[in-house]
Amino acid sequence: MSSQETLLDVLRSRTAVDCDTFDVEVPKRLGPFVDCTSNQAIAYHELIRLDEHGKPVHAQLIQDAIDYALSKRSSYPGVGAEELAVEAMMVKLALRIVPYLKGYSHIQTNPRYSYDKQKTIENAKRIVAIFKDLDPAYDARRVCIKIPSTWEGLQACRELETQGIATLATTMFCLEQAALAAHVGCTYIAPYINELRVHFDENYVGQHKAFDFCGSAQRYYEKIGSRTRVLPASLTSIQEIMKLAGAHHITVAPDLLTKLAETPADSWEGETGSVFKGKAEEEAGNYSDIVEDESAWRLAFTRSQEGRAEVKIIQAINIFCDKQVGLEGLARR
Repeated sequence: MSSQETLLDVLRSRTAVDCDTFDVEVPKRLGPFVDCTSNQAIAYHELIRLDEHGKPVHAQLIQDAIDYALSKRSSYPGVGAEELAVEAMMVKLALRIVPYLKGYSHIQTNPRYSYDKQKTIENAKRIVAIFKDLDPAYDARRVCIKIPSTWEGLQACRELETQGIATLATTMFCLEQAALAAHVGCTYIAPYINELRVHFDENYVGQHKAFDFCGSAQRYYEKIGSRTRVLPASLTSIQEIMKLAGAHHITVAPDLLTKLAETPADSWEGETGSVFKGKAEEEAGNYSDIVEDESAWRLAFTRSQEGRAEVKIIQAINIFCDKQVGLEGLARR
């Protein structure tokens, strides 16, 4: 193995690598990537970033998004100007990264709609329309809408996929969610290896990392012939990432991408691809009795992992709602 080969090279040889960022300098330096993923937390922390002089890096982008939102208010009755401005900010950030991508730009719907199918559908269509407004030359079929993996969110995914809008079922923690996501035709799922709280509470250590779930979901999809792709997210170390080599896709934050690119492959002594090794004969569950029965699915989800999966999605939706509030506050200021 050449000493020039890095862990990022090894990962790319086994898995489609996506960047989990709105900082355009990351794909400029380390791209091209396949997709670019994002969410309200990534958007918020990018938009409040200051330059070396202590001035907001994106002041003009924020102002342009606000101007756009004010000009479009009559097109979207019932949608607040702040909410529309947040969507425009996220799309503007995403469009800067498009030249360094081969695949999709991912934008997450407003987490306040996590339990509202119709508002999620309307939100997704509005995001696609904003892409078309802000860059008419951009192929809107390259937009992927991230939607929390609630019953309502996944039913929204079903309808959007039938209309040609790609979806990713996010905040995913168990096979009950994964089975429903495949059943409704999601393009991707994003198993969270670590619950979202670990990124925002430095004193919190998650006890149940989702490696087994991630491997089981990919094997389940391959056994049932699903087109849905597994895209692990919420990673905290290069050790975690390399264990997942062989996933359909993987999305990686900037600091970890840098570490992967700086680590020579020939000196790596950690695991590579262990999540997908040695369990080919694993029994695939049968979820056919719950994927079209809302009450049965909800109960199965509530009971999954002794309730831990449901606790984790509630926690994640809460965190994303907080960041949505922060983004709307930026627009108001």
